[in-house]
Amino acid sequence: MELREIMTEIDFVVTEEMTLHEAIELMYEKKVNLLPVMNSKKQPTGVFTRSSMYRMIKDGCHLKDSIEKYIKREVETISISTPSEQIEEIVKSSKVGNGIVLNDDGTVSGILTKTDMVMSLLESVSNLKNQLETILEHTNMGVLVTDQNRSISFINPKLHEMSGKQLIGGRADMVFPELGAIFSGEESFISCNVEGVNTVATLSSYEAGYIILFRDTSEIERMASELQTVKGLKKSLETALENAYDGILMADENGRIRMVNPPLMDLFSLQEANVLNKPVEKVLPELQLSRVYKSESAEISDFMEINGIKYIVHRIPILEGGKVIGALGKVMFRQLNEVSEMFKRLQRAESKANFYQQQYSKAETAKYTWDQIWSVNPYMEKLKSSAAKAAKGRSTVLIRGESGTGKELFAHALHNSSARSSGKFVIVNCAAIPEELLESEFFGYEEGAFTGARQKGKLGKFDLANGGTLFLDEIGDMSVTLQAKLLRVLQEREFYRVGGTKKVHVDVRIVAATNRDLEKMVADGTFREDLYYRLNVISLNVPPLRERREDIPFLIQKLIEELNKMLGTAITGIEDEAKSSLFHYCWPGNVRELKNILERGMTFAEHGKIQMEDLPDYLLKTLSEKKPALAISLVENAELEAIRNALDEMKGNKAKAARMLGISRSGLYEKIKKYQLQ
Repeated sequence: MELREIMTEIDFVVTEEMTLHEAIELMYEKKVNLLPVMNSKKQPTGVFTRSSMYRMIKDGCHLKDSIEKYIKREVETISISTPSEQIEEIVKSSKVGNGIVLNDDGTVSGILTKTDMVMSLLESVSNLKNQLETILEHTNMGVLVTDQNRSISFINPKLHEMSGKQLIGGRADMVFPELGAIFSGEESFISCNVEGVNTVATLSSYEAGYIILFRDTSEIERMASELQTVKGLKKSLETALENAYDGILMADENGRIRMVNPPLMDLFSLQEANVLNKPVEKVLPELQLSRVYKSESAEISDFMEINGIKYIVHRIPILEGGKVIGALGKVMFRQLNEVSEMFKRLQRAESKANFYQQQYSKAETAKYTWDQIWSVNPYMEKLKSSAAKAAKGRSTVLIRGESGTGKELFAHALHNSSARSSGKFVIVNCAAIPEELLESEFFGYEEGAFTGARQKGKLGKFDLANGGTLFLDEIGDMSVTLQAKLLRVLQEREFYRVGGTKKVHVDVRIVAATNRDLEKMVADGTFREDLYYRLNVISLNVPPLRERREDIPFLIQKLIEELNKMLGTAITGIEDEAKSSLFHYCWPGNVRELKNILERGMTFAEHGKIQMEDLPDYLLKTLSEKKPALAISLVENAELEAIRNALDEMKGNKAKAARMLGISRSGLYEKIKKYQLQ
């Protein structure tokens, strides 16, 4: 019972300046006999009671007179957080009928009257009575209540059902003679026959008399029978476990061993006394049974070995109501050699099938996404964002850039982020296919189209890419004749196969890439102008690595992680001198060349990190020729690293970073512009 539930809440303010007329109206409206008078902080300064009002009327006060002189300054207050037991004691001992309830900050919260308290207690008693009656009506025990003279004053429906007659008013020990022994204190409980129903009666005394409970023994007998059945099942289970072919162990919800069979103890050379009721992780940590308590799912271990015997563990959680109440460990170790050989043969067959399936899938599937195009360069990030937007449309995309900059990665990512991602991604390297075979590769051919053609013909790359994306790499190396046919396909979305007479309609998105100067080729007449404009709808220019040098340290880190997995090496990084050399190299082969140099360096590295001697000779020779310029660049590199570290530490706050570096804010902005930092 909380105080706020029984008090009368105050939602008004009474001050000492209030008039008699206002006080009478407020008492009438709120139906209260007391008004708490408050100061400007809503703290109590007194009370204006109904008797105060009578005195004012008796003294002939006018309705417009202030109540100030008739306020009682002695105020009975109680905190709103007072426990219910203490509230009862305060109300019992208080000489006044009303009290002011205060919030924890001392402001007025409400009024508590003795009437409120009594009504609340009456309600609580009524609730308890109803609860008790509900319990007595629905319990499976017979209940009988007597007074001090053992005269029956109450029986519940269950006892009435057992006896089949009205018992109120009779003496308990006369109606049930067997009760005499417990009334006299000779027995604490006794068997009692209630109209043919065998019960066990127990007696409890209270201030006004006695309470006797009659328990139906048939229910107890049924439970005993069920217990006996469970014991039988337990014995059967123990017998099955003892004779099981495999080792079996069962642990409870706390991970303690409750059951273990002889085969398992023989395998691990254990005694039952040293196993039962012990934590399974201490006795048999090899089983790792605690894993299923967290995962809540069954699992099978890899092959393990003890004393030259191979075994595997099947870990099974025991669940009840969605909660793990135990775990079962099944240790299989007999005839595992034959099973192991069969499993290996099956695994080899599955691996071969999976390999061919993966190779087939990879042949016509885009492998890379935007996350795999690594860069911290602002222009590259903007380029990726623009390319991602272009991927959502259907327009042809032309990717331009030097060899090794990652044009093919952009093509893969474009396809994977487009609406055609579920379709095929077909790659054609226009520079790698002989000119005389390009047309048949693009458009396919019909049966008997030329000498050596397949009997059933062949589908071309446009057929394969239908509904997906066709990536034309090195498109600047395509012959002028094939350029004309490609232009028609781009315009009409249809073509003829070599040797065919039937139009083939396709829905293909073209993504092209080149490292050639197409504008110069158009001017020289080696590339069709109309095809150039058809391809150059959306153009993406991937910058060379030398124009985004801030990417070099980042790429080195990411590539070392990737190559460690591929090569099986454990290279932790690159020495500062070697890193500085890579930073200032001109990189004609771009990211592809960087990856090759790192792969070579990681293969030859003997000290856990790539050092100068691990770099190729041609790179070191190139750098030695530019040594004076390199010395200056090393200083600039140190300055760049200092600025980057300061910005990182100050979370991009340029004013704080400038103070940390000891330079002006404008000086920092100039250096940020110089090094093209975000």
